[in-house]
Amino acid sequence: MIILGVDPGSINCGYSIIEVQKRQIVAAGCGTIKAGNVLALNKKIELIYDEICNVIETYKPQHVAIESIFFGKNVRSAIILGHVRGVILLAASKFDLKLFEYSPREIKNSVVGNGNASKEQVKYMVSKILDMKVEPQTYDEADALAVALCHFNKYKLEF
Repeated sequence: MIILGVDPGSINCGYSIIEVQKRQIVAAGCGTIKAGNVLALNKKIELIYDEICNVIETYKPQHVAIESIFFGKNVRSAIILGHVRGVILLAASKFDLKLFEYSPREIKNSVVGNGNASKEQVKYMVSKILDMKVEPQTYDEADALAVALCHFNKYKLEF
């Protein structure tokens, strides 16, 4: 079983891959899709869609786990994040993948044991849980790994 974890973002979109065999994680990796501040929104969305499709074609996951939208103070940012999530959902649908959504609190609680954990705590715990020789380079990558781990933790008895 291969799980694609995604931490959606319009500037940096983190993704991760974990491979599960016999209820154990045997491989993990991550990356960041860097859309930056320069591109117009439509070009960012196109780039994220194309890159997520490339990741799916390369690693052939069976499940996609994504962080659900959270309600912040900035409505414009929430709408843009909704667009980004939309193209990720579209990519999952295009490849007929099972999709699972988790709230930020649920992800942090699953990985750290505290739904209010800091990004630093999440990054540290992800590295320890996966026994990574090199920590994820960005919080986006660490968060994407946390999303995939949350899904693994929820469904590991079924793998």
